[in-house]
Amino acid sequence: MPELELRHLRAVCAIAEEGSVTKAAARLGLTQPALSAQLRSMERLVGGKLFERTTSGSVPTDLGRYVVGSAREVLDDFSQLLVTARQRAAGPAVGRLVAAAMPLLFVGQLVAELRARIACSEVRTEIESSGPVLLDMLVSGRVNLAVFERFEGMERRQLRGVRVRTLLVEPQFVAVAETHPLAADKVIDLVDLANCEWVVPPPDHNSLRMQLHAACLAAGFTPKITHYTSESSTARALVSAGAVSLAAPASRSGDGIVIRPLRGDPLSVPVIVATRLDGPLEGKADEVFTCAARAYRAMVERNPAFARWWADHPQAHQELDAALRADRPNRLT
Repeated sequence: MPELELRHLRAVCAIAEEGSVTKAAARLGLTQPALSAQLRSMERLVGGKLFERTTSGSVPTDLGRYVVGSAREVLDDFSQLLVTARQRAAGPAVGRLVAAAMPLLFVGQLVAELRARIACSEVRTEIESSGPVLLDMLVSGRVNLAVFERFEGMERRQLRGVRVRTLLVEPQFVAVAETHPLAADKVIDLVDLANCEWVVPPPDHNSLRMQLHAACLAAGFTPKITHYTSESSTARALVSAGAVSLAAPASRSGDGIVIRPLRGDPLSVPVIVATRLDGPLEGKADEVFTCAARAYRAMVERNPAFARWWADHPQAHQELDAALRADRPNRLT
């Protein structure tokens, strides 16, 4: 009889958190058949069915809820064991700080703030486009902090030993060619983009995909998704050639494109700062958040349209502003 393995525990937790075997397989880097096989092995080991397939996805049975809860405790304990052991083995290098983030515009400034304000031997970064993967890296102890856009299903994650705070609710602007008829407008109506070709990241890198479709449908059209790329220079080239894309609001106009806000902010995403409460950041979660607040605020003026939006929408960045008001000089000398 096969023995229970950690991969079985990770499999059932991922299915419960994603609500889908397919989504859980993508998160774990497995094929759907491979994950289904792991689930069947787990069900044989425990002697019962763990999930029911419904119209809304994979839902844990009573046995499944018990197994998932216990599995999370075991995985948490195992992760803590590894973190503690690695810290002891690292010796003098224990002060190294590893920050993980989506490819956001303020990451470079965040690294500078962390180096200036947090006592550590070095700051290293890991860039990853997937929010779920970043959170997995943080919970497992592979990184000390993570900055990412909130994603669907995040509230179902078990985040013991991690502090999660919303930095701000970031609007999504739109990029159009400087020769586009709408380029002269200070604000663009989403409905006026109904006949445009869109450039978007690949589906597995696009946390705004469903929100974009919903916003366009509410405006009375279906977006023409024509180009897929996660490489910014390629996206800008396609936009300058006549396509349109969503854009981070602090993005600069230039090189044949302009960045404009969308009227009514039909698309927005919370930016999350998550910090482990152990290791080099023990007792420093507020300082990390302040570093992120300072780093983000420094980027706002890059785009005058975003600076105007920022002044007109204080409710979207209340937590960030509060951190800046409470900040006191605490720089390393």
